[in-house]
Amino acid sequence: MGPLLRDAAPQPAQHDRRDATLAIDIGGTKFSLAAFADGRMVRRATRPTDRAGGPAAMLPQIVAIARGWQRELPLARCGVGFGGPVDFAGQRVILSTHVEGWVDFPLIERVQAELGLPAVMDNDANVGALGEAAYGAGQGCDPLFYMTLSTGIGGGIVTGGQVLRGADSYAGEIGHLTIRPDGPPCLCGWHGCFERMCCGLWLERDHGQPAHLLLRDPAFVARYVVDLALALKAAIMLLNPARIVIGGGIAKADDALFLPLRAELRRIIPPWSRARIDVQPAALGDDSVLWGALALAAHGADDP
Repeated sequence: MGPLLRDAAPQPAQHDRRDATLAIDIGGTKFSLAAFADGRMVRRATRPTDRAGGPAAMLPQIVAIARGWQRELPLARCGVGFGGPVDFAGQRVILSTHVEGWVDFPLIERVQAELGLPAVMDNDANVGALGEAAYGAGQGCDPLFYMTLSTGIGGGIVTGGQVLRGADSYAGEIGHLTIRPDGPPCLCGWHGCFERMCCGLWLERDHGQPAHLLLRDPAFVARYVVDLALALKAAIMLLNPARIVIGGGIAKADDALFLPLRAELRRIIPPWSRARIDVQPAALGDDSVLWGALALAAHGADDP
C-alpha cells in the first residue's frame, strides 16, 4: 500500500468525481462512515450506536448514508472495521460484547447486497492498526502494536505491512488478558480482564463519571495507569514492538495519561530487556479505523 496524504476534513467538490472508497467504523458508542477519493477524505458522518437495536437499527442508517453518497461519488469498494471479534477468513462477525444482535452476523453479505460494492471487514483494532501504520503515528515502526482504548479494548499487530491475525483471527485480543484474577466479572464471562478494569464502559459504571472527566483527576490517573501498564507490559515483552500506538476516546487525554503511563512502564519493564517504551497517541484521532478501512479495501480479503 502506498503512502497517501491524510486530510481529515472533507474536500471541495473538485475531488469528488474520483474512483472512491467507502469506509465504515462500527463501535460500541458510535459508528462512522467516510468516503475517500484521490487519497483524501471527502465525506464523513457519525451517528450514535443503538446498543439495544443492534444491526437492525444500524444497517438502515449506514445504507441510507452510503446511498446518498453514491449519487454523488463513484464508490467502487468498501472496507469495514467492526467493534468485536471477526472471522476474517469467513468474513463474518463473531459477536459484539457491547451491542445486541451481532452474533454470527453476515455483515459483509448485507453490505454488498444493499450497496452493490465489493466489501471486506476486520475487527476495528486490526483496522485501526492498519490506519496508523500506513498513515499515522505508526509509520516506519515495525512491528507496530495498536490498541484501541474506548468503550471496549482491543489490539492489532502490524508487521511487514500486514496484520498478524493468528490461526483463528483472535490475535491481539489484549482486552481479555486477565490482569486482576480476583477482580470483578467481565462481559466475556471471566474475571478481572484488562477491558473490565480499564475500558470506558466500565470506568463510567464503576466510578459514576465518564472517562474524560475521571482522567482530569491526577490521583485517579495514577491508579488507572497501574492496570493499563500491566497489560501493555505483556504486549511489550511478547512482541517487542517498535512502537505502541493507542487510539480511542480515552487516548485523547494526551499527556495527562501518557506521561504517567510511560513512567509506570519504565518502572515495571525489566531494564535488561532493553524493550522500547515508545507509547504514543494515535495521530489520526477518531479516524484511525476509517483510514485503516481504506487500506483494507484496497487489498481485499487476501491482503494485508
